[in-house]
Amino acid sequence: MFPELVTFSIPSFLQGFLPDHFTLHSYGLMIALGVLVSFYITLQKSKRFGLDSDTLSSLFVWVILAAFVGGKLFFFLEDMGKFTANPSLIKGAIGGGFVFYGSLIFAVPTIVWWLKKEKVPVRPFLDILAIVGPVVHSFGRVGCFLAGCCHGKVCTSWVGVTFSNPDSLAAIKNVPLYPTQLFDIAVNMVILITVLLWQHKKKFDGQLFLIYLMMYAVGRSIVEMYRGDDTRGFVIEGVLSHSQFIAIGILVVCAIVWRRWSKDKVII
Repeated sequence: MFPELVTFSIPSFLQGFLPDHFTLHSYGLMIALGVLVSFYITLQKSKRFGLDSDTLSSLFVWVILAAFVGGKLFFFLEDMGKFTANPSLIKGAIGGGFVFYGSLIFAVPTIVWWLKKEKVPVRPFLDILAIVGPVVHSFGRVGCFLAGCCHGKVCTSWVGVTFSNPDSLAAIKNVPLYPTQLFDIAVNMVILITVLLWQHKKKFDGQLFLIYLMMYAVGRSIVEMYRGDDTRGFVIEGVLSHSQFIAIGILVVCAIVWRRWSKDKVII
């Protein structure tokens, strides 16, 4: 696809401080757009809690940092042997390579901590994230598709997509592959529609957030069966990937939390 969108020269008077050229990468652009759109949605939805753009900005800074650290940490842990055997690879991997579940696992406790610090109702706010999450994640997956990462296995059907750009992050080039990035976007869109339809029917605060997590866990586990980037790692080789293992844990935790939260009918 198009991992690099445009490259332009830096003005001569800035070249002593900046690189001679600047390249706009599609993945970074999509992440930035996703953050901007999610910020707008969150701001509109959280006005009832008295949150303004300045206050909300601090939350987004914390979440971005937590998501970066968690996503990067899980990326390294998925194939730790490769990086311990060749530490020089770590520097090159700093700029790319994230694991969504790592970002999620680090971001959620950070959000809860911030909400409690700001005295914002936690569970009603988490329901807002059930709308924001699929949106920002979909933008990220568009970036993955353009960059070529998170691709699928070799595909012989009409849905196959070929990554031929030499700068593509796809490990397999010039061969049709399952567009698992688009599959993941479809999963997120189904979740988004479900959450929007259910938002006025929810039985307890936090229900939408749990629905989001559970639906994504199931959808992602199905998409994993078509993934072809083996660097994501397996708990049971060729049978159970790291993401599927984490999905099982999320489903168990959500079931327990659902049982507890459903006893509280208060809806804000």
